[in-house]
Amino acid sequence: MEAHSPSASGAGRCPMHDAGFATDPHQIYDRLREHAPAGPVELAPGVDATLVVGHEMALRVLQNTELFARDARRWKDLNEGRVALDSPVLPMMAYRPSCLFTDGAVHLRLRKAVVDSLARLNTTRIRRDVEPIADYLIDRFSELGRADLLGDYAKLLPLLLFNKLFGCPAEIGDTVTAALSAIFDGKDAVRANEELTASLMELIALKRRRPDDDVTSWLIQHPAGLTDEELKDQLVLLMGAGIEPERNLIGSSLMLLLSGAGVRESGMLIEEALDHVLWNQTPIANYATHYPVRDVDLGGHVAEANTPVVISFAGANADPALAEARRAHSKGAHLAWGAGPHACPAKDPAQVIATTAIERLLNALPDLKLAVPEKELEWRPGPFHRALVSLPVTFSPTPATRTATAMRERVAAMPEAERPVSVPSSQPARQTPTRRKGFWSSFLDVFRV
Repeated sequence: MEAHSPSASGAGRCPMHDAGFATDPHQIYDRLREHAPAGPVELAPGVDATLVVGHEMALRVLQNTELFARDARRWKDLNEGRVALDSPVLPMMAYRPSCLFTDGAVHLRLRKAVVDSLARLNTTRIRRDVEPIADYLIDRFSELGRADLLGDYAKLLPLLLFNKLFGCPAEIGDTVTAALSAIFDGKDAVRANEELTASLMELIALKRRRPDDDVTSWLIQHPAGLTDEELKDQLVLLMGAGIEPERNLIGSSLMLLLSGAGVRESGMLIEEALDHVLWNQTPIANYATHYPVRDVDLGGHVAEANTPVVISFAGANADPALAEARRAHSKGAHLAWGAGPHACPAKDPAQVIATTAIERLLNALPDLKLAVPEKELEWRPGPFHRALVSLPVTFSPTPATRTATAMRERVAAMPEAERPVSVPSSQPARQTPTRRKGFWSSFLDVFRV
């Protein structure tokens, strides 16, 4: 096959920003694969890139740190003014001094701080934090007999959980929750990013004064000695890289379990559903942007120096060369968690979170079923994620009692000297607020014992 370079005009590039791609992304992956294991795409209007859809080629790029850099300051089109500063993909691609966008010794130092801090989150701790949040969210819709499991559950649970894991107090947590929601939904992302930055710097200052048993404090205390700016960018990375993929993993797994081929018909286990989604509906479908340090031939397609080379985890998972591994659902073969020195450091916590969230929901509402046929469910447009728009369900209305039960269990587990005189109501006491409470504040009010 004759090698070719992308055209400056972007002509002939496969668009990844329209409804057609959201509905059937594999049409793009298959079209590219007909010519080479990588090919030209348009991530957003005016944003050209190379997408790697071959499994072997993806591993080659992910593992070759000398030829493929992660530092987005190399991005030629952005540096030369050909990418609009308000492009919707810029927040996901622009340089931040985090371990995602750095190379060499800087990357090793930052990543070690992140990996060591996340390693302190054991399974017991994660389940203990997920369960009351899941109960709280389920109680908000259990009496209605209907819900959108994306908007009412899968989206909110990671937001609240990360506030807990990172030790956010009420007001800071409210801002973080609102800002991250706005960024992921593409609503006034510039303002939301400014608010997120300010709130995280406030959190860092607080944890330097009063460290606690949370990820933020562990990062501050790490021997790597991260500066406030470095801490802020690692927190942005961890929250951003955790919340969006987690909600997609939970949402897509629930869709599978509630479909005709899922738990109701075949007795599929939650772990099996998660593995199926990681193979076939990869929550972050295309990302891990690299920049070749020189022009490089990717099996017939030439990626020019300092242009974005994006890894299609979803495309690589669907590579026909992996047919046997895919049939066996070999966990070591799929690329949902990436590979190489930048592989996801939180895959084990992510799976515990998703498993616990789904277990709690299915146990609370055992007759859950999809409110619409599976084929009518819509997927959110966007080049990077594989994400449902909504997941409407129906079920038998049940009393909102899980939150109160969870509170009683928490109090019973406390040492007697630390228990409150009486267990508070599952509803916060009426009071005249001095500010409008956000979602995290409301949750803390319920569980403050």
